[in-house]
Amino acid sequence: MNAFDTFMSSLDRRLEPQVQTHLKKVYSTLAISVLSASIGGYVHLYTSLSNVIGGFLNFIFMTGLLIALYSTPDNGKNQPLRLNYLLGFSFFSGFGLGSLIEHSLYINPSILPTAFMATALIFACFTISAIYGDRRKTLFYGGILFSGLSLLTYMSLINLFFRSQLMFKAYVYIAFAIMCAFVIYDTAFIIEKRLRGDTDYIGHSILLFMDLISIFRHLLILLTEKERNDRRKRNRN
Repeated sequence: MNAFDTFMSSLDRRLEPQVQTHLKKVYSTLAISVLSASIGGYVHLYTSLSNVIGGFLNFIFMTGLLIALYSTPDNGKNQPLRLNYLLGFSFFSGFGLGSLIEHSLYINPSILPTAFMATALIFACFTISAIYGDRRKTLFYGGILFSGLSLLTYMSLINLFFRSQLMFKAYVYIAFAIMCAFVIYDTAFIIEKRLRGDTDYIGHSILLFMDLISIFRHLLILLTEKERNDRRKRNRN
């Protein structure tokens, strides 16, 4: 038995059959959402649509679609409608990242694939950690993570006035760490919800999508800033 077969066998023992089936649906929906976000980023880069719906209007579309999704409870018959809400939200999420992606490509084209691969690796590692870890203990730490989100909000508001580069860097690093931890928390949360009878895979997949897109965004910022600092050092020398 090779390593992959051993891993799959241990996974079968770790997760109940109904949870495995549910997670397949969740991650399939997540993959489609990532594809939709990629299309949104592509549209931003290679069309002039950003001149029409960029910035605040894009945020309004994202917020409206997210509210529509959560305002439409899963009843087993409205899954196509809810899936369209999710794909619309993911499209505009990717579209909103277009400016950051464009900037990173200008600094160094290799930043984008590096951030993408690193995001996938980080997400996979933390997902496996959540599956094999103590889920109840993980859920217990949820309060700390949500407190961390509150801290980020305060830091963002304070930095609107001080414009501190040091605080901005601290914000990005803390946000990156918190979103990585949320992958573990949300995965454990989804598994526990399914064990209690919740089959809303669309609602569950959006949790992981927001974690994934946040990790990708912060990695892009960190890698772009690192490349800019390296260039400055080379220019001084």
